[in-house]
Amino acid sequence: MTQRCGLPFTLSLLHPKYWPVWLSLALAAIVSLFPTSVRHAIGRKIGAYIYNNNKKRRHTVNTNLKIAFPELSQEQREAMALEHLQWYGCAIVDYSVIFFAGKKRLAAMSEIRGKEHIDAAKAENKTVILLLAHSVMLEFCPPQVGYHYDIFGSYKTSRNPVLDWIVARSRCRHASLVVSREEGLRKLVKSMSPERVMIFLPDEDLGRENAVFAPFYGKEKSTLTTTARLAKMGKAIALPTFVYFDADQQKYITHIGPPLENYPSKDAVADASNMNQALEALISEKPEQYMWFMKWYYTRPEGEQATY
Repeated sequence: MTQRCGLPFTLSLLHPKYWPVWLSLALAAIVSLFPTSVRHAIGRKIGAYIYNNNKKRRHTVNTNLKIAFPELSQEQREAMALEHLQWYGCAIVDYSVIFFAGKKRLAAMSEIRGKEHIDAAKAENKTVILLLAHSVMLEFCPPQVGYHYDIFGSYKTSRNPVLDWIVARSRCRHASLVVSREEGLRKLVKSMSPERVMIFLPDEDLGRENAVFAPFYGKEKSTLTTTARLAKMGKAIALPTFVYFDADQQKYITHIGPPLENYPSKDAVADASNMNQALEALISEKPEQYMWFMKWYYTRPEGEQATY
């Protein structure tokens, strides 16, 4: 059965209140033509501005880094926080490429490491789930993997329908199906098959529901049990995945790790710990490009003091 991908374009998206968004997208189309060095020079300035002017975001980043890297001095953490937000600025500018660059250009500036893990699973007629960590460059995963495989996944809607439309349009250039988080898991599960590769982001703290506490960089973190349930229902191989920009090669790298062993098991905490450890190992290769501005430790066990 053919499934529609993307969101319909309606005249309501042309309402004057959305004109600033359309103007921004027009500017992004121009920026997408810039070489990477120029885009990232702009991005670093944006990141430095965020670091110097957004105290709440800087505080969240520094709090997370203090938890994850207790061996760093305050000066070293501040330097890493600045570098992280500069990479975040680069990623913001790189959305121009995600939205407007052609498939061949995206493929030329990208590389998949660990592709053999997908091929091995497919050779055994296994369904594959890529457990994609929240790196600042995560949007480069669908174009890279979708260039080689039939992919599908979910996305989080925003308050701006124009942005939702352009994001869905962008992802549907590379995926056969995208499902909003609000639609739930049923549509995702029904779409799972050995012919497709699912991309799923498993590491966000979404509260206590459908979650357990498991260690992540040395501190208990609310971790979704949804991922293991998906793997069980789809009889799928779970592959931890992290995307980063390699400054030496000037390429966007999607690094796919080996399959999680004994996953899923009958122990939800063991599954969550297994996944967190695998993601942590990949993130630690380029930790400055993980989304440390997100409140990973917001939900706390009963009686424990708030983190932020």
